[in-house]
Amino acid sequence: MFSSSNVLSVNGKIFAMLVRGKLVVKLPRQRVDELVAARVGTYFDPGHGRLMKQWISISPGQAPWVALARAAYGFVKESRAGSHTA
Repeated sequence: MFSSSNVLSVNGKIFAMLVRGKLVVKLPRQRVDELVAARVGTYFDPGHGRLMKQWISISPGQAPWVALARAAYGFVKESRAGSHTA
């Protein structure tokens, strides 16, 4: 899906990646909205001019990357598990 070779995934789904020196993580849309409103990061643009509302791009030093990556891991892992029960 994304052209970065620096990705972290769980169950075959990407939850975090390093793109142009920034951490990009997948989180619930409400959490991404909160982080963007707090100016922690920006909605991720994969280069097509279409912002991805569940992905946030965070510059170094703006937020604790490890904590955000852990949150993204949990979110994607749970999302994946929930998709099999429907």
